[in-house]
Amino acid sequence: MASGRAERDAMGSLPLTTEQIRVRRAERRAQVRRRRATVLVVAAGLVALGVGILAGRGETGGTNRVQTPTAESTRSQPARTTVSAPQSRLGNGKPVTLAFGGDIHFETPIRERLAADPASVLVSIAPVLRRADVAVVNLETAVTDRSSRVAKEYTFRAPASAFEALKAGGVDVASVANNHGMDFGVSGLRDTLAAANRANVRVIGAGNDDRQAYAPYRVTIDGQRLAIIGATQVLDDHLIDAWSASPGDPGLASAKNVTRLVRAVRDARATSDTVVVFLHWGAELETCPTPRQRRLARTLASAGADVIVGAHAHVLLGAGRLGSAFVAYGLGNLVFYASREATSQTGVLEVTVTGRRVDGYRFVPARISGGLPYPLAGSERTSAIADWRALRRCTGLRP
Repeated sequence: MASGRAERDAMGSLPLTTEQIRVRRAERRAQVRRRRATVLVVAAGLVALGVGILAGRGETGGTNRVQTPTAESTRSQPARTTVSAPQSRLGNGKPVTLAFGGDIHFETPIRERLAADPASVLVSIAPVLRRADVAVVNLETAVTDRSSRVAKEYTFRAPASAFEALKAGGVDVASVANNHGMDFGVSGLRDTLAAANRANVRVIGAGNDDRQAYAPYRVTIDGQRLAIIGATQVLDDHLIDAWSASPGDPGLASAKNVTRLVRAVRDARATSDTVVVFLHWGAELETCPTPRQRRLARTLASAGADVIVGAHAHVLLGAGRLGSAFVAYGLGNLVFYASREATSQTGVLEVTVTGRRVDGYRFVPARISGGLPYPLAGSERTSAIADWRALRRCTGLRP
C-alpha cells in the first residue's frame, strides 16, 4: 500500500484492493472540494447581504437627501455620510435632476415686494425650482444692514429676508461668488453667510479663507454624491486682490486663479459621482461666450467637471455638450430689474445626470415683469425655447 499499512473497509474487517483504495481516496478529495465550495458560496452570500443592507439604508420612501457640511455654509449641521471614492461612472445608477437660475437681487421694484411678503417673490417660478432635487441660483447682492459700501459704480444690498424668499421659492444653494458678493466689504460678506446659515440656504463661492470659499456644497441624493462649486471670473480690477479668498483671508472663490479652481474640481472629482461648477462669467449683454469663457469651460471639463453653468451677462447664452460634459454659458437674469426685452428673457435650466453621465436637459422659459419671473405658455413658450436653442450656434457646443 502507498502508506505502508493495510487499509480496511468501513467496518474495519476486510482489507481493500489497490483499486478500491484509489477510488475511495478520489471520492474523499471530491467531498473536500465540495465542502470548500459550499463554504465559499455561503460566505459570498453573507457579504452580498451585508452590502445590500448598507446600500439600502435610508433609501426607502422616495428621494433620500443627505447633506454633508462644507465650511461656513453648513457648520451647524453634523456630518451624516462617509465619503468614499466613486466606484462607477454612473454612481449607483439613479438619476438626479438639477435646476439652475440666473442673477437675483432685491433692488427696487423687488425690494417693496420682499418687504411686503418674502414668499411672494419667487412664487411664480417656485414650482419649477421645487421639482428638481437641487436648485441653484446666483445671488448677486450682499445680505447685510451695514452702510459701509465699497467704492464702485453699482452696489447691491438686501435684508436677511432675502434668504426667506429664496427658501420659500425652492432654492437650495446660492452662489455669492460674483462682482457684488462683497459690495459691503468683509463684514457684509460675513453677514451674508450668517443670514444664509440661519435660513438654511447653502452658500457657495465664499468663506473665511480659500479653503472654505472653494469648498463644494455636498449632498447625497438616492445614493448619488453631488459636489457643487461656486466661483467668479468677473471682479473689478481694483478689487481683485481684496475680494479673492486666500489662506487666512476671507473672500470669494476666484476663477481668475485657474490653478486653485482646477484643484478644487479635482478634489471634488475624487469623492463625488457628479461635479458641478457654477460660475459668474462672460461679458454683459453679449449673447455669445467670450474666448476666456470657452477656455475655462474646456479646462474645467478636463479637470473632471460634469456640469458647468453660469451667469453675469444679464442675457441668455447658449448651452450644449462639450465632450461628455454639459455647459450653459449664460442663464440671464431671474429676479432682477429689467428694462429691455433681452434682459427680461429668462427661465430655469433643468439638467438630469446619472453620475458622470448627462442624461438630458431642457429650458423652461419665463419673462421678467416688475423684476419677477413668470413662466411662459403656449406659442410664447414654443418661440422662446426655439430662440434659446438658436443661441448655441456661436458656442462651439453640440446639441
